[in-house]
Amino acid sequence: MGKKSASKKLADNEAVAFGRMIRTSPQKINLVARSIRGKSCEAALNDLKFSTRRIAVEVKKVLQTAIANAENNQQLDLDRLFVAEASCGRAFVMKRWRPRARGRTGRIFKPFSNLTIVVREREESV
Repeated sequence: MGKKSASKKLADNEAVAFGRMIRTSPQKINLVARSIRGKSCEAALNDLKFSTRRIAVEVKKVLQTAIANAENNQQLDLDRLFVAEASCGRAFVMKRWRPRARGRTGRIFKPFSNLTIVVREREESV
């Protein structure tokens, strides 16, 4: 049973988007997520647009959702948004098998991942 985990409280200048059940390993998503952390949203979208990794398309969709949430739900200024957090974790792993020689089997793991992107509005520089 256990106690329910407390949801993370977002500040007034933050917006979040989740990508659930993305069909790749967290290690591969983290390579792409690491490349956009701390960048402005416009620069991050450009990096994802021209990335050669297959999973960059899914990460780009989640980032666009976070930007839309910031604009529509929190009324944040799009020009001052940057990627504050981009984290991923394991969802579950489908286990399959393939017949091999001499009556043995080869295990095949098909991992799924979750992705969380938090965008934040920069403070005005005075």
